[in-house]
Amino acid sequence: MKIIIIGAGPGGYETALLAARRGVEVLLIESGNLGGTCLNEGCIPTKAFCKNAEVLDGLKDAETFGVTGLSYDFDFKAVTARKNAVVEQLRGGVESLMGHKLITLVRGKASFKDQHTVIVGEEEYSADYIIIATGSVSASLPVPGADLPGILTSREILDIEEVPQRLCVIGGGVIGLEFASIFHSFGSEVTVLEYCKDILPRFDTDLAKRLKQSLGKRGIEINTQAQVTGIEESEGVYRVTFTRKGKEEVVEADKVLMAVGRRANVGSLNLADAGIEFTPRGIVVNDFMQTNVPHIYAVGDINGKMMLAHAATFQGIVALDHIMGIVNEIDLSVMPAAVFTSPEAASVGKTEDECKEAGIPVKCLKSFFRANGKAVTMGETDGFCKIVVSAETGNVLGCHLFGPHASDIVQEACAMISRKATLEEFQSVIHTHPTLTEVLQSAIHS
Repeated sequence: MKIIIIGAGPGGYETALLAARRGVEVLLIESGNLGGTCLNEGCIPTKAFCKNAEVLDGLKDAETFGVTGLSYDFDFKAVTARKNAVVEQLRGGVESLMGHKLITLVRGKASFKDQHTVIVGEEEYSADYIIIATGSVSASLPVPGADLPGILTSREILDIEEVPQRLCVIGGGVIGLEFASIFHSFGSEVTVLEYCKDILPRFDTDLAKRLKQSLGKRGIEINTQAQVTGIEESEGVYRVTFTRKGKEEVVEADKVLMAVGRRANVGSLNLADAGIEFTPRGIVVNDFMQTNVPHIYAVGDINGKMMLAHAATFQGIVALDHIMGIVNEIDLSVMPAAVFTSPEAASVGKTEDECKEAGIPVKCLKSFFRANGKAVTMGETDGFCKIVVSAETGNVLGCHLFGPHASDIVQEACAMISRKATLEEFQSVIHTHPTLTEVLQSAIHS
């Protein structure tokens, strides 16, 4: 068996490595750096920035812990250099893994000649199966000035040379809020403009509202129900015009970040000639990541189902297992997500609103980090935990929290939900004391 995989992000290279370990010959095609958006301009570099932001926040709060007379210099060039070193180290690790004897790496852009043939440059390749994993690209608002030189995407902002005094972030989703939090810690005056009623539109409403309040207390100005109508630039100053509640308002900034989501990177794939069905959202697939052309699959951001690196990885496993006739128990509907703001936010499973819309009666159990011993010792008591439980079956349906290390804590809830655990079963799990995960214990026993 031979498989062609187009794209070497998490959905591509992880699937290629798994296939090779199973004895399958793989041709992996990539036009850019190995690791895709996640490693090169997404998850990893932003988390490197998050660590520097965390250190800075700790220094600012040092007096709380009895440290006085502290002075420091913030070298942003050192921050970006460290970020680049982290990316290069991990990229080197991926390149090493792709040296497997059953993996052939081809550099260049791929396009379909027909349903069985892929062209890269002047070369043509064919295989028994093809997996498309070309990811996504940054989206932009169709407003005047959106294409002005200097309007940043999540890629360009990672390589700016200095911290802007004033930063306007268009978009209050995951990407926008992470950069808003990071650059506020770095010293920027940050204003966020979000079109929807709440930030993080796909997250639990309670979580979104509480996180907005928390970020506001830190000094980040967040305007929701704000419709951006245009951007102008004069002598290095950007004027972002928006309407809110029928009134026109303006934000002035030194830099503007366009963070209004991402779109599937169908690019030059030439899907039409291969007869592959796709929409503006992405390539249409079934539960096995199979397109309407049975031997062609699409995983990760390209199918628009869930634009998360770990979603791409596990969709790749589902696709490969289907190709090889292996039955797996992966439940892709239980997909954890995290927002690396300060404090962090995380979510898995159904929200209370989703349950109401589906007519599922639920009870919601809550606890707060201010009552958690470990959080108090850390001086990080801002946060809460909300667990959604079926009122009929007792099954745990969702967990939504923000607070220190929320991205780590949510994983325990993810494991319980994926195994369809009941509240009673969750209550029987012993938690170490004192730990932050006791916030789950407090909620489930409330």
